[in-house]
Amino acid sequence: MSSGVPRTVKAIDTAELIRLDAGAVAYGFNRNHGTGWLASYPALEAVHYLRPVFVHRAGRRPEFPRHWRCILLLTMRDGQEVFSLLDVWPASSDHLPETPDSATKRAVPTARTTEGCRRPRNGHSSNP
Repeated sequence: MSSGVPRTVKAIDTAELIRLDAGAVAYGFNRNHGTGWLASYPALEAVHYLRPVFVHRAGRRPEFPRHWRCILLLTMRDGQEVFSLLDVWPASSDHLPETPDSATKRAVPTARTTEGCRRPRNGHSSNP
């Protein structure tokens, strides 16, 4: 893996999101949603967006491979958009399509622009 992350936004459906989350759980990565949460709260038919923001290195846990920490923009069943974090093994997202239009890319938060975004807590969305 290179020292940086790709400057991309990936468009993913809920099934793919659940697969990526299961991978994060399997690898023991810190940022995951746990079994069942993604099947219960985000809209099943929605497109969600994944933006890698930095390479995560768990220095005190050398068994963790380097991976991407990503901001995830979720569309919930009630139509709200919320953000979350997800750790992703880079090879597991290589095949995902990049979001082609600039407006959608700008709409997905970056590490610096998450203020004012909603994020899920305790199985539901709420204000930060």
